[in-house]
Amino acid sequence: MSQSATSPGPRIANRVADAPVRSGISRSALRPILMLGGIVAVIAAAAGYWISGGRVVSIDDAYVRAAKEVIATDVSGIVASVPVHEGQLVLQGDVLLRLDTRPFEIALAGATAARDGMVSTLNAMKLDYKRMLRDVEVKEAQLASDQASFQRYAGLIKSGGVTRADYDNARFQLMADTQAVEALKVTAAVQLARLSGNPEIDVRTMSDYLQAQAKVDEAQRQLDHAVIHAPFSGIVTQVESVQPGMFLGAATAAFGLVSTERVWVEANPKETELTHVKPGDPVDLTVDTYPGVTWKAEVESIAPNSGSEFSVLPAQNTSGNWVKVVQRIPVRIKVEHKDGDPDLRAGMSVIADIDTGHRRTWRDLF
Repeated sequence: MSQSATSPGPRIANRVADAPVRSGISRSALRPILMLGGIVAVIAAAAGYWISGGRVVSIDDAYVRAAKEVIATDVSGIVASVPVHEGQLVLQGDVLLRLDTRPFEIALAGATAARDGMVSTLNAMKLDYKRMLRDVEVKEAQLASDQASFQRYAGLIKSGGVTRADYDNARFQLMADTQAVEALKVTAAVQLARLSGNPEIDVRTMSDYLQAQAKVDEAQRQLDHAVIHAPFSGIVTQVESVQPGMFLGAATAAFGLVSTERVWVEANPKETELTHVKPGDPVDLTVDTYPGVTWKAEVESIAPNSGSEFSVLPAQNTSGNWVKVVQRIPVRIKVEHKDGDPDLRAGMSVIADIDTGHRRTWRDLF
C-alpha cells in the first residue's frame, strides 16, 4: 500500500489552510468593516431618537398649588365660639368663627337711635321754618299798623293834635318793628338754607341724615363681620391656634383655609425648555405620593416673568462679577380632576410631561 493511500492528514490540513483565501475576505479585513458598521448603526439610532424626541418636555420642579386664605376679620373682639375643627371640610358660607356680638349690637342700637333722632330733628326744622314765616307775617302786620299810626301822627303834629313825644314814640316804634321784620326774615332764610333751600325736602336726602345713616351702616358692618364665613369651600387648618375667650385683634390671622376646588400645578421649567411650550398644550401629571396614577391636564398660562423678578433681593447683573444663570419661568397647569382620583394637596411634588407637538428636523442641527 502506498503512502498517499495510508496518510491523508497533510492534504486535509492544506485544504483548511487555503479556505479563507478561496472565500475572498480575510479575517483582518472583516474586523474593520464590522466596527465601522456598528458605529454607523449607533449614529443612525441616536439621530433617529433625536429627531423623534424633543416633543415632550419633562419638568420635575413642579408642585401642587391651591387657593388658600388666612381667615381674619377687620374688627376686634372676644372669640365666642369656633364651630369647626382641624382638617374639617367646609362649604362656602359655613360659619368658621364667631366673636362676641354684644358690643356690636349695642353700637348698632346707639347709631340707630341717633339716626331716628336726627329724623325728628330735621322734621322739626321744617316745622320751625314754617313758624318763622308766620312770625314774619305777624310782624309785618304790626309794622303796617305802626306805619299807619306814624303817618297819622305826622299829619296831626303840625296842627298840634298830638304831642311831640307821641310823634317820636310812633316813629321809634315804626323803626323797631321794621328792624324786627328784617331780623325774622334773616332767621327764616338761615333755616331755609339748613333745609337745602327746599322747605318740603325729604329729610332722608339731607346730609345730617346721611351721616347718621352711615354710622348705622358701619355699626351693622362691624356686627356682620363679627361672624366669619368661609369665602370658598375647602379644608380648615391650624384651627387650634384660636380658642373661645381669647381676644382677637382686627386683621389678626385666626387660621387657614385651603381650597379643595381651585387646585392647579405650578411648574418651574428652565427658560431653555420653554421654546415650544404654549397655552393649551396637553400635560400628563404624576404625583410622587401616588405612583402609577396619571392626571390629564393642560397648560393654562405661562408667566410673563421669571421667578426671580419679584424676589425680595433680585439679582444685580450690573456688577463686574456677573455670572449667567439659567432662569426658571413659572407655568400654570390646569388639572382635570375626575371622580375617584386621589386628593391633591397643596405642596405635593409633581412631574409634568408637556406634549408640545413639536417634531425636530435636520435643520435643527444647523
